[in-house]
Amino acid sequence: MEFVIGLLAFLFVLFVVLGAVATVKTVRAVRRGVERTGQQVRRTVEETTLKARSAQPGPVGELARVRLELRGSLDSTRRALETGTRNDPSLSEAAGLLDRLDEHARQLDGELRLLMEREPDRGRIAARLPDARERADRIRASADSLRFAAQDRARRHDEDGLAALSDQIEIEAGALRHWTASASEAAPGTATPGARSPKERQDPSAAEAPGVRAPQAPGIEGPKGDAQGRTADFGTDFTKEFGPDFGPDFGKGRPQSAS
Repeated sequence: MEFVIGLLAFLFVLFVVLGAVATVKTVRAVRRGVERTGQQVRRTVEETTLKARSAQPGPVGELARVRLELRGSLDSTRRALETGTRNDPSLSEAAGLLDRLDEHARQLDGELRLLMEREPDRGRIAARLPDARERADRIRASADSLRFAAQDRARRHDEDGLAALSDQIEIEAGALRHWTASASEAAPGTATPGARSPKERQDPSAAEAPGVRAPQAPGIEGPKGDAQGRTADFGTDFTKEFGPDFGPDFGKGRPQSAS
C-alpha cells in the first residue's frame, strides 16, 4: 500500500514538473514571437519614416539615405548567405563575419538616428555627415564583398555540377548509340543461317536436306524396283510362288514374227 501511495506521489510530482517546464517553454516561445513581431513592426515603421525623410533636402535627408543604403546592403548580404549556407556549409564562417559587421552597422545606425531625431543643430549634423558616410561606405563595401563572393561561389559550384552532369549524359548517350549491326549488314554476300534462296522459296522440295527423300505412296518403290514392291501391294510374295523370273520381260531381244 505504501508503495502504491509513493508511486502515485512520484507520478503527481513528475506531471507537475513536466507541466511547469512545458508552460515555461511555451511562454518563452510566445515572448520571442512577440518580440520578433514587434521588431519587424518597428523596423517597418522606421523604414517607412526613412523613405519619407530621404526625400527631404539638407543633412537630415542625407542621413536618411545613408541609413537606408546601409540597411539594404546588410539585409541583402544576410539573405544571400542564409540561402547559400543551406547548400554550402563552408559559408557559415562568412555568416559569422557578417554578424560582427552587423554590430558595427547597428552602432552607426544608432548614432545617425540620434542625429536625426535629437540633434537640433543642423550645422553639427552637417559636420558629422562626412564621417558617418565614410563609415557607412566601409561597412557597405565589406557587406557587398561577402555577398558577391557568396554569389560567385554558388555560380561556380553550379557550373562544376552542370559540367560533370553533361559529361555523364554524353557518355550515356554514346553507350545508347553503340548497337551492333546484324550479320547481313556486317558481311554483305554472306548467307544468313536459315535464309532460303529464291529457287527454294518457289520449290519447297528443293530445300530438303541432303540424303533425305520425300515419302512415297504405299507400294511404290524407288529406282531399284523389285518384287518386294509387288508384295507390299497385294500382300502375296510372288517370287516364292512363281519363281524369281516372275513378271514381264522388257527389252530382252526383239519380238519374233509369227512366222
